Amino acid sequence: VSIGLVLIADAPLTLADVLSAGDAACYMAKEKGRNRVQLYHRKDSELAVRHGEMEWVARLHGALDANRFCLYSQRIIAVAPRRRPATMFELLIRMVDEQGQLVPPMAFIPAAERYNLMPAVDRWVIRTALPMIARARAAEGGDAAYIINLSGASLGDERLLDFIREEIDLCDVASDAICFEVTETAAIANLAKAARFIGELRDLGCRFSLDDFGAGMSSFGYLKHLPVDFLKIDGSFVTDMLIDPIDGAMVESINHIGHVMEKKTIAEFVENEQILKRLREIGIDYAQGYGIERPKPFRVGAAAPDA
Repeated sequence: VSIGLVLIADAPLTLADVLSAGDAACYMAKEKGRNRVQLYHRKDSELAVRHGEMEWVARLHGALDANRFCLYSQRIIAVAPRRRPATMFELLIRMVDEQGQLVPPMAFIPAAERYNLMPAVDRWVIRTALPMIARARAAEGGDAAYIINLSGASLGDERLLDFIREEIDLCDVASDAICFEVTETAAIANLAKAARFIGELRDLGCRFSLDDFGAGMSSFGYLKHLPVDFLKIDGSFVTDMLIDPIDGAMVESINHIGHVMEKKTIAEFVENEQILKRLREIGIDYAQGYGIERPKPFRVGAAAPDA
């Protein structure tokens, strides 16, 4: 049993304030090992963070109920287009607040992850994106692929696999237009489940990308057990690769290992032409970043605010 206590005599609080503070203290008690009592103090910085996250939880529930999210897309280009002509786009979620203003994902994703709301967010993205991808493919032709991010909480979720199958059938979308993406950290946290989950989606014809590759402390060895199609090189290496020889060597190493394993490589955080030129020399397959294209609304039904 975990208990959160709030001293209501300390300061004038509304009932909503008291319940929110108690909720944050209760979650803190659970995180510290359960079977304990956590007293809420307004000056406790750690509890203040949890309290702020709890407020985001309420806002997230409201946004999910009111459908106040939208999708943006960012183009990913082939570094050597004559050899690899396919175009890709990464789909990025934005929340729209009660005043109609955009909320960037870094503001609400941490709370969604901590309080297990990411599966619901993932389902919103899939349910919204797949019919839009089907329409985009039909209108534009070609073989463009669209990357959809999945959270670590969704890996191994059998219900999500069934949900994806149903949505693909319902939307009549070409499965090769869909590329799901998870972070390296999420994939290796439960390697067996991740490998099976990825394998099931690839059996449907979808592709898979491993994001932030190289950021973790793991070796390349586990890659042999993950049937992914793309390695997205962590942007922290790409940003400084022209001035930091270690970062440059990491980019080259990841690209080499990826190609040996017959996986395509994507460099993110490409901010300028100089970096793109060096990536071309190394032999990177794809590039993404503000130097190529800033995110923009992805054919949403209603006009979305500017990024």
